[in-house]
Amino acid sequence: MLSWFISKRFRASNQHSGLIAFLSKASTVGVLIGVSVLIVSLSVINGFEQQLINRLLSVVAHVEYHAPNKPINNWPSKIALLEQHPNVVGATPEIKLNAMIQFRTSLKAIEIEAVLPSEYSKVSRLGDYVKGKAISSLSEDEIVIGSKIAKELGIAIGDKVTLLIADQSSSAPLAPSKRLSLTVSGLVEMGGQIDSMVGVIDLSTAQQTLGFSPDEVTDLRLSVDNVFAAHQIAMAAGQLLPDLVYVNSWYRSQGSLYQDIQMVRTIIYLVVFLIIAVASFNIVSSMVMEVKEKQHNIAILKTMGAKDTTIFATFALQGLGYALVGALLGVFIGVLLAMNVSDIFKIWVNFSESNPLEDVYFVNFLPSVVLWQDVVVTVIGTMLISTLATIYPAWKATKIDPAVVLGN
Repeated sequence: MLSWFISKRFRASNQHSGLIAFLSKASTVGVLIGVSVLIVSLSVINGFEQQLINRLLSVVAHVEYHAPNKPINNWPSKIALLEQHPNVVGATPEIKLNAMIQFRTSLKAIEIEAVLPSEYSKVSRLGDYVKGKAISSLSEDEIVIGSKIAKELGIAIGDKVTLLIADQSSSAPLAPSKRLSLTVSGLVEMGGQIDSMVGVIDLSTAQQTLGFSPDEVTDLRLSVDNVFAAHQIAMAAGQLLPDLVYVNSWYRSQGSLYQDIQMVRTIIYLVVFLIIAVASFNIVSSMVMEVKEKQHNIAILKTMGAKDTTIFATFALQGLGYALVGALLGVFIGVLLAMNVSDIFKIWVNFSESNPLEDVYFVNFLPSVVLWQDVVVTVIGTMLISTLATIYPAWKATKIDPAVVLGN
C-alpha cells in the first residue's frame, strides 16, 4: 500500500524532465497501438475462420467417395450403410463432371454437380445463396449456375444454355462431346470463387446423358457433425462400403486455406507481441532515467526506513501503471474498431470502388468476431512483458546508497 502511494505521488509530480515525460508517454502509446492492432487482427482472423466453417464448409463437401473406374451401383443401399455411422449427419449420391457451358458464341469451363434436389440440403447449404428457383425444386431440364459465370457470359435467369460434356464411354480419341440443352433457373450469389465455377443439375439428367442406370453414380457425399474430424470419420465410414473408392475430405480442397488462417494467426501473435515488447521496453529507458532523477527522493526514503522491497515495488508499480493505461486504452480502441471493421471496410470499398477480396477469398467482405479470451490473453501477455521491463530499473533503484547521494 505504501509502495502504491509513493508511486502515485511520483507520477503526479511535475519534476519530470521533458525527455522522461516523452518516453513515458511514448511507451504508453506504443502499448496502446500494439494491443489495439492485435485485437483487431485476431478478430478479423476469427471472422475468417468462422466464415470458413459456417459459410464455405456448409457448401463444399465434408467427405466424398469417388469411383475411380466404374460407377458406384446400387447407391441407395450404400447411402443407408454410410448413414449408420454415428458421426454422419447426411449422405447423398452425386455425379461430378467437368464441362463447358455455352451461351450463344461464348464458352466457359464449369464444374457440374448432378444432385438429388430433394436431398441436397442434407449435405449442402448452397441453396441458401441461390437467387431464383430453389435447388430443391430443380427439374430435369434446368440448371443453377454461379452468378459470375452468368455475368461473364451475359446469361439471365430463363435463358437456355448448352452443356458440352466429354463422351467418356467412347474409345475414339476425338469423339464429339455430348450436348445438353438446359434452362437457367437460378444463380448462386455466395461471393468468392464458387460463384465463378459451380453448376447444379438434376441427378437423373446426368445419368441419362452419361448412359448410367438410375442406381449408378460417380460420388457419394457426406455431411459430418465435426468438420475438424472429417478425415477420421471419412476413413471409418468408408470401411462400410464394399466398393473401391477414393476418399476425399474438405482438408484436401480447403485444408490449405484453414492452415493459412492458423499460420497467419501465429505470425500476428509473434509480430505484434514483439511490437508490444519494444514499446514495453521503452519503459526501461524512461524508468532508468526517472530513477536517476529521483535518486535523492529514494535516498531520503531509505534514511526514513523504507525497505528495498518497498523501493522496488514503488518503481515496478510505476512502470506497470504506464503499461496498464496503454493496455486498457488499447483494449477499448481495439474492441471498438474490431466491432465496426466490417462497416469500415464496406465504406472504404464503396469509396475506392474496388474490393481486394473479390475473386480471391471465399467472402467479399471483411468479417470480424471479437473473442474475449483473445482480449484476456492480449492483456495478460502485455502485462507480463511490461513486468519484465520494470525489473531492471526497479532493482537499480534499490542499489542507491543514501550516504553517497546525500553526501554530495
